[in-house]
Amino acid sequence: MYLINNELVIRNATIYDVQTLCTWWADGQVMAHAGFPNGVYTDSDKLMNSIRNETDVARRLIIEIDSKSVGEMNYSIKDNIAEIGIKICDFTYQEKGYGTKALKMLIIYLFDELKVEKIILDTNINNTRAQHVYEKLGFKKITTRFNSFKDQLGIFQSSIDFEISKQDFLR
Repeated sequence: MYLINNELVIRNATIYDVQTLCTWWADGQVMAHAGFPNGVYTDSDKLMNSIRNETDVARRLIIEIDSKSVGEMNYSIKDNIAEIGIKICDFTYQEKGYGTKALKMLIIYLFDELKVEKIILDTNINNTRAQHVYEKLGFKKITTRFNSFKDQLGIFQSSIDFEISKQDFLR
């Protein structure tokens, strides 16, 4: 996949992105909303092998702005339902609309090119910025899972499940 919208590019992650991904995942500030305030250690060799074996059923994607890697996305498809995730990892690019643009690009690709019927995602209940973006695009809240997991510090976290169908997507 290689999607372009002006200065914004979404492309498949490659083995050349492994170190960047490992650095982002090790950063507790980047990973806090996912429940990892201390970051996550990632074996770069295993990640490299995983990326080599990806198909259109499940991919890691890199978000670039003006040729600079600033974030990541991912999707996996099962039974015509895509589950997605997104992180703008470079904080200087947050709250500038890039996440919304990147999500729109991915959603259009999944609905139009890969013919999925529905897209699902979840986010931490405290991530109100992300919730606003999802709702602006037409996602609907399906379930709130209170105290559904503990983060690395042992603190209970809650999350919200969202979904969107092609007809609900606000292009």
